Amino acid sequence: MPSGVIAHHQPSSLLHSPIPISSPLSLAVKKSKMDGQDDMVLLGDPFEASLGVRTKDDGYESRSGSDNFEVASGDDQEGGEDQRRRKKKYHRHTQRQIHELEAFFKECPHPDEKQRSELSRRLGLEIKQIKFWFQNRRTQMKTQLERHENLILRQENDKLRAENEMLRQNMTDPICNSCGGSVVPGPVSYEQQHLTVENARLKDELNRVCALASKFVGRPLSSSPSPMPSFSPNSTMDSTLPTGLGYNDGAAMPFMKPMNGLMINEVPFDRSLFIDLAMVAMEELVKLAQIDSPLWIKSLDGGKETLNLEEYMRAFPSRGMKPSRFVSEASRETGIVIINSITLVEALMDSNRYVEIFPGLIAQASTIDILSIGFDGTKNGFLQLMQAEFQVVSPFVPVRHVRFLRFCKRHAEGVWAVVDVSIDGNQESNNGHASTTFRRLPSGCIIQDMANGCSKVTWMEHYEYDESAVHNLYRQVLSSGWGFGAPRWVSTLRRYCESIAILVTPTVSGEDQTGLSLNGKKSMLKLAQRMVDNFCSGVCASSVRRWDKLLVGNGSEDIRILTRKSMNDPGEPSGIVLSAATSVWLGVTRQRLFDFLRDERVRSDWDILSHGGLMQEFAHITKGQEQGNRVSLLRSNAATNGNAKQNNMLILQETWNDASNSLIVYAPVDAASMNVVMSGGDSNYVALLPSGFVIFPDDVGTSIKAGSLLTVGFQILVNSLPSAKITTDSVETVNNLIFCTIQRIKAALQLE
Repeated sequence: MPSGVIAHHQPSSLLHSPIPISSPLSLAVKKSKMDGQDDMVLLGDPFEASLGVRTKDDGYESRSGSDNFEVASGDDQEGGEDQRRRKKKYHRHTQRQIHELEAFFKECPHPDEKQRSELSRRLGLEIKQIKFWFQNRRTQMKTQLERHENLILRQENDKLRAENEMLRQNMTDPICNSCGGSVVPGPVSYEQQHLTVENARLKDELNRVCALASKFVGRPLSSSPSPMPSFSPNSTMDSTLPTGLGYNDGAAMPFMKPMNGLMINEVPFDRSLFIDLAMVAMEELVKLAQIDSPLWIKSLDGGKETLNLEEYMRAFPSRGMKPSRFVSEASRETGIVIINSITLVEALMDSNRYVEIFPGLIAQASTIDILSIGFDGTKNGFLQLMQAEFQVVSPFVPVRHVRFLRFCKRHAEGVWAVVDVSIDGNQESNNGHASTTFRRLPSGCIIQDMANGCSKVTWMEHYEYDESAVHNLYRQVLSSGWGFGAPRWVSTLRRYCESIAILVTPTVSGEDQTGLSLNGKKSMLKLAQRMVDNFCSGVCASSVRRWDKLLVGNGSEDIRILTRKSMNDPGEPSGIVLSAATSVWLGVTRQRLFDFLRDERVRSDWDILSHGGLMQEFAHITKGQEQGNRVSLLRSNAATNGNAKQNNMLILQETWNDASNSLIVYAPVDAASMNVVMSGGDSNYVALLPSGFVIFPDDVGTSIKAGSLLTVGFQILVNSLPSAKITTDSVETVNNLIFCTIQRIKAALQLE
């Protein structure tokens, strides 16, 4: 949060009383209206004289937030009758002036005389105009917050009045819950008396805490009408997950700042709508984790779970209708990971670590804005607006761009929940098509601490997307959950946690005895991570690297060719780079194909970089329990006719194999550069042009027997001059390279 911005705390009633909006999970949320007026109307209202702002009776008016109100200072109020009778003043600032003033207001809402003078000089406004603008802007914010809080308090008052009426009716005509008959009054038991006294004591204590908190935050806080249900961290997830939302140990959510200026899909969003959307999403996530049948239907073998869409619509009717031509994709998976809940929550709320945990699945992610900083120095109550790109590494599956809210909540000691929900519009246009091809409904995870530093993670993913944008080969992969579903998230998370645990304690898993220091291993792993990210970017055309699609008349439609210019970028060779990728179905199991491609003894059957000789692994870093999860350094023993450059070339390779997919990515590297990296030096300046394979299981295939989907990708430097033109020969070369590699693999595996 920039210095000078005051954190605004909402009253506790904001979190406990529902804010009525149409379709709480609708991705095109309407503007919240307060007292029958929206935000823009509020900005144009004349303010009360007690706030120090001149009204229309004083001869002033304002039409929008972009106008310049003139606030009555002390000197102005003491002026004579001539000053009061002068004509109306109306100053409309330019868009540039408004933008500069708004940007400065976010940093410093109370500028001093020197800062006002600087703004006056820079914007061409009088100092008095600058002063009036900041006074009016502060007053606008205060008025909006007060009206919003009044609306919330009014709703809470109506709710309490309704509850009071219901209790009064029940007292006059009590009914037995068991038999439905009238209740015969009788003596009150000792236990009931004790509970009544205890309840009154707890209410008094809660009121005292709220009074102290009110002095701290500067505004009144009401007590919670219903406490959070108890949760035992040692109990089971299914029977004890609480569904009550909105409070954390009786404290209100400390929201930082208003979101009046945020524009999503050209529609201004109010902060309260984001809050409401996050709260409803959290409630849905917890219910999806708790409820089994009939909401979730298990497969015949008891493994895979499928969401019953009819039951889902009955359980969550306010979600809104699915756009036409969209299909649903929902999955749930539970697993044990080697990480505690606090560490995992901290990583998920950090966009950089979030990308690092899920390589190959998240192309890039960033935080747009932070709406709440949480409680007590933890992530409990943390709410942020994010954007990310999710990917299946294949040119046949479009990258999924999504903007979403991420909300973190602690339900009990050692039990956390993190939920995401899209904010991108889901309304259909006039032609019946959705304005986006993808949206993410409430998705996320429930994390529960277990013994020995492990956690039980229950992950839910729920999407709706336009299936026509996906190639036929990959529709089964996506519907099975191996593409973007919960099984892939859990398997990727487990593999990452294993690699961190092995890196810290290598002797536990019998790590290699290559003599690499911890810094050397970290540097080598960082280089391998960049290699994998660059490979995935070239295959998926994500925004990690700026790629331009190359349209080739004679090229194959199944091979996507991208190009980019690299000029003096660290870690990138200078010149014109081509990236070519395609995906094919092979009638062989994923495990057999993975073992074949990572076997150094038969690598010469398909890899031209081996120069027809055997590849030898002389160093590796283990990254998981599976034997194939590792980062390796390879060297070919083939003679290269005295070519010193080829003799000095090594192959850096990373491989992994988990329940969802397999990966083999490699790149030629200079031996001298790798010596620096393995000694713990900086790996950012090692140039890489990665190539490789990604394998997804295909349990259905194109025939009766199962197979696998193989993605092949190559990146080639076709010219060392960035200003050079791409020739047809370069395109044909990369096309032939992919075609020949696939044919060699088929021949080696004796596939038709």
